[in-house]
Amino acid sequence: MDDQAIGRFVADGFHVVPPADSTTYVEALVDLVDRVRPDVLFSQSSVEVPVISRHRALFEERGVVVPVSDPEPIDIASNKHRMYEVLREKTELPLPAYRLVTTLGEFRGAVRELGYPDRAVCFKPPVAKGSRGFRILDAQVDRKDLLLHRKPNSRYMSLEEFESIFACEAEFPLLLVMEHLEGTEYTTDPIALRGEMLLCATKTVEAARWGVIVKGELVDRPELVAQTREILRAIPLSYNVNIQFIGERLIEINPRVSSFIYQDDLVAPYLAIKLALGEVSPDEIRAFQSRIVFGRRMVRYMDQVFWNPEETE
Repeated sequence: MDDQAIGRFVADGFHVVPPADSTTYVEALVDLVDRVRPDVLFSQSSVEVPVISRHRALFEERGVVVPVSDPEPIDIASNKHRMYEVLREKTELPLPAYRLVTTLGEFRGAVRELGYPDRAVCFKPPVAKGSRGFRILDAQVDRKDLLLHRKPNSRYMSLEEFESIFACEAEFPLLLVMEHLEGTEYTTDPIALRGEMLLCATKTVEAARWGVIVKGELVDRPELVAQTREILRAIPLSYNVNIQFIGERLIEINPRVSSFIYQDDLVAPYLAIKLALGEVSPDEIRAFQSRIVFGRRMVRYMDQVFWNPEETE
């Protein structure tokens, strides 16, 4: 969408397209495919994945492989309330307590039911990207310390602050109110095929910025791998998936590729593409499980490029 996106400077070709929610997005993408004639259309955005999935036939009839899940499991995974409801019905997984609310009164009741003010609770829109709309209600947080000593990007707020925003609003947003989980954050990064898990790496999320991991480590957590297998059986996603946990409880599913700790002999997006092309078999993907190097670490850092406009015309 941005003619100065960093991909412009690292890719062999670069083209600007409309946002995925634009009425012209699919048409523009089909036109681009007709001009470029790629072997694979590989989507990386949470916003684009469901749109591309619903229109997958337009690309496949042009001979383009689209490694993306079917629309229904994408829709379930992308709606946190629907995700929890499906998993509660189909599995015995340990899920956090949650309530779906549609009014300020329901919100007040839900946070009290979940233990506020004695316990922190959190809320988020059922459908959101990154950390948009996510906040923690914690009556024990020192507001003075937040104001004077913390950067102005805190996720914490009080119930009174929340009420002051919506008390006079005519419309109240649909929100998922949940118990606030504490503990180590993990993600599993499986490759799946219609709900069958073929490969699964697990990493810690030790620090994040803008909702993106910036520090983590590959770890051996077989109980999270087992949960991931059960989640995928209930919500039959395909190819690259990202599943987030705090401790051993599920908080989110991203039906797309996410930050992966790469190895020279194990690159998950590449394997998913080879699987979609039929150039590796499911059994060959499974064999990569033993190659995961536990203890391998990653740090994400900022970089920059410099250019003169006439050099990139």
